[in-house]
Amino acid sequence: MSLVKPQMRGLLAKRLRFHLPLAFGLAVFVAAAFKFSVAEPRKKAYADFYKQYDATKEFNSMKEAGVFESVRPSSG
Repeated sequence: MSLVKPQMRGLLAKRLRFHLPLAFGLAVFVAAAFKFSVAEPRKKAYADFYKQYDATKEFNSMKEAGVFESVRPSSG
């Protein structure tokens, strides 16, 4: 009784035929999940924040609080 010789030729190609599409599909799924669960809500939050953001008003409040050393609070 003799043992069957293991297949040595073409093992990488055989495994890649299965694993490469699987890895590609998983990567696409993870990228889409990240886009729709993290990136899109973050873009919406930034857009909502900057719709009502007034940079001049923010600057004046920081100036009055003494945050800036080169800008003096207005007297009066």
